[in-house]
Amino acid sequence: MSEACHPVGATEAEAIAERLYGTRGSATRFETEKDDTFLLDCAAQGKFVLKIAHPSERIEELDFQVALMRHLEQRAPDLPIPRTLRDVDGVDLPIVTTSAGERRVVRLISFMAGTPLDRTFCTAPQRERIGEILAKLRHSMADFSHPADGRAVAWDVTHLLDLSDLLSFIPKGGKRAWTVRALERFAEIKPKLDLCRRQVLHNDFNTSNLVVDHASPRFLTGVIDFGDAVRTAIAVDVSTALMNQMPKSFDHRNRCDLFDAPRDVLRGYLRHAELTDEELRLIPFLAMGRLAVRALLTCWRAEIFPENSRYILRNTEAGWAHLEWFHSISAAQISDLLTR
Repeated sequence: MSEACHPVGATEAEAIAERLYGTRGSATRFETEKDDTFLLDCAAQGKFVLKIAHPSERIEELDFQVALMRHLEQRAPDLPIPRTLRDVDGVDLPIVTTSAGERRVVRLISFMAGTPLDRTFCTAPQRERIGEILAKLRHSMADFSHPADGRAVAWDVTHLLDLSDLLSFIPKGGKRAWTVRALERFAEIKPKLDLCRRQVLHNDFNTSNLVVDHASPRFLTGVIDFGDAVRTAIAVDVSTALMNQMPKSFDHRNRCDLFDAPRDVLRGYLRHAELTDEELRLIPFLAMGRLAVRALLTCWRAEIFPENSRYILRNTEAGWAHLEWFHSISAAQISDLLTR
């Protein structure tokens, strides 16, 4: 559990940015789970994202994120990835002592203009574009390594069974039963997952981390937030992207297929990167597992941090119907969802 910290205000954030980076601008807070993150509007200098890490964040893991973004900048400069900026002394991760007396690591990142996909819509060809970028990211990260890339990330579906102690935070009744069943089914395929190909991957291709512009021929103009990047199974990375394209409103009784829209992402992905038949059979189970991860982590964190529960639970409600849908079909049907 993350320890409490004292939030940094906008005025202090502006002073930190000017002192470290020589940027003068107005800071506007973004809603986040842990860090103090601000949009820094510096007028003629442009816009930036100022991230002041939670005191519990390990500097080795922040260095991993910076190194990965620098690797992508060199390996695939055409990919829509933010750039990380050094401070006036050439330091990647300067440390400040805030007015509350806390030592906090600071990063300044270029701002990706556009609209987060969770606030708009996308067509089938646009979803295919998302899949293409995910595949190109995979290839660009394939040879990257870092001492901290094997860190344990709670949102990495690989570790779902480690979260079973959080089941008591799930409301009793159907919601808990669907989550328990998801864990049971995940346990059955876990030995196969352990044999899957692994590399460093983004691991959080959700719609709030995809910035789009409907007027741009590229459509996807930004992939942000490498905070959950980790060395994990390729199938896990794909399953996360597919799960996040499932419909937000869904009635399982009408027998719709949750993977109708996600298959568009997969179609684009497979144009640029291959998946084995075994990975294709596992991905639907991993998407179900990601739904269970979200339910467990968000229900737990919302109880611990009730003042931030609206933000924490913003995507959880839609997932209950998705878990119920998985609960209503057989394991054989799940396995065949992407191979038929």
